[in-house]
Amino acid sequence: MIQPVHFGTDGWRAVVADDFTYENVRAVSQAVAWYLEHDPRPVAVGHDSRYCAELFSQEVARVLAANGKHVLLVDTPAPTPVITWTVVKRRCAGGVVVTASHNPPEFNGLKYKPDYGGSAGVAVVEALEHLTERAQRDGVRAVPYAEAFAGGDVVIVDPLPDYLAQLATMVDLGRLRNAGLHVLHEAMFGSGAGYIKNILGGGTTVVDELHGERNPTFGGMHPEPIDRYMPEAIARMTEGGYDLAIANDGDADRLGVIDDTGRFVNQLEVAALLAMYFLEKRGLRGTIVRSLTTTNMLDKLGEQFGVDVIETPVGFKFIGPEMSRTGALFGCEESGGFAFRGHIPERDGILAGLFVADMIVEYGMPLSKILAHLFEVVGPHAYARHDHRLPRDGYAERKTTMYSEFTANPPTTLAGGTVVSSRTDDGFKYFLEDSSWALIRFSGTEPLIRVYSEASSPTRVEELLAAIEVHAGIGAGVVAATRPAH
Repeated sequence: MIQPVHFGTDGWRAVVADDFTYENVRAVSQAVAWYLEHDPRPVAVGHDSRYCAELFSQEVARVLAANGKHVLLVDTPAPTPVITWTVVKRRCAGGVVVTASHNPPEFNGLKYKPDYGGSAGVAVVEALEHLTERAQRDGVRAVPYAEAFAGGDVVIVDPLPDYLAQLATMVDLGRLRNAGLHVLHEAMFGSGAGYIKNILGGGTTVVDELHGERNPTFGGMHPEPIDRYMPEAIARMTEGGYDLAIANDGDADRLGVIDDTGRFVNQLEVAALLAMYFLEKRGLRGTIVRSLTTTNMLDKLGEQFGVDVIETPVGFKFIGPEMSRTGALFGCEESGGFAFRGHIPERDGILAGLFVADMIVEYGMPLSKILAHLFEVVGPHAYARHDHRLPRDGYAERKTTMYSEFTANPPTTLAGGTVVSSRTDDGFKYFLEDSSWALIRFSGTEPLIRVYSEASSPTRVEELLAAIEVHAGIGAGVVAATRPAH
């Protein structure tokens, strides 16, 4: 029985040995080969630190090689943005990364990166899904990996020198190395292990690393850099002695931050901090592109500094094209993905972490005080997200039913506030008269209903979350919630 392959917000992800199988990996690889059939440029292939990721990447390589593609293989775990930069720097036709990013350990996946180094757009995704279906039906071409390697069709490459050279064009690494900072890097057992330590090492700045060894089960943790999954890092920061904790997810394209007091700085706050740093301290100007799950603090900063802010559906397949179209300064999403002008139009959790460190140097004050300054500029903001996990069986039907119910019966009030506008292109987002908002949507990568809200106080946020959950007929089974931001 053919198992359909569907791409979510960024690539295809599935449970290992259930839907993520060698057979399906080969089918998607064949789809990539057909998609690039008339492009003579090489294809970059890499992987993260998940279970058997290197073996799955060899499957990708041997299918591509059998179809006449020259493969540049990164044969050790590497962050997705490092492999993506390889695509751009080495002028590849595209790239394939074996990773499930921040999904739980039982998942793996494939991300396809076009030649411009961003997420695959809607048209590309549709073409790959169609071609994968064809490969599942008609079969794939593959040669033994050893034969492809011996024949030179697969070549091992080291992506680090090119990536480090690119970072040096974005941030003053020498200044950071000699800034005397004390940084904690929570690598979360992911492919970003060693990167922050090596990049910032060699001067007066000291980097200590947590969970830098490879562990395909992620030590029982969920490799998403939010407070719930980083108790040890938060405890270390609370003890004092550090200026900053940089946390990265499983493939290091996302960023989590803990300040000098041990307070988790949620991703909406990080987005606003980065924007303020670029606009206020570095004097840069340009459009800001954000997903609909991110913060209206960016809109307030845009008004104050005279830059446009564009809101898109969730996913860098929407954010990246807008960044390229507008020459945007900065792009961001709620899950900790940040992209920057002059780099790839895609998340880079390593570079984002370096920018936060540079922010501390630029402002000449602790991160906790920079955050207080942000709230002086934009006013009080609070935020939280609830995740409701559902069984995989029946997930699609539940999504269809709930979307039909919200379409037919949208709320006109939430927690006593009047809904003044809404958008329904990616879930259902409701804007209230006091500038607060609430959103409910299905995850594009996991069987989850996610509920979000931003308002002026934590109490108001929880009221809005409860109200939209009641309207949706859900309430039990919350498995994760970000700490409200004050």
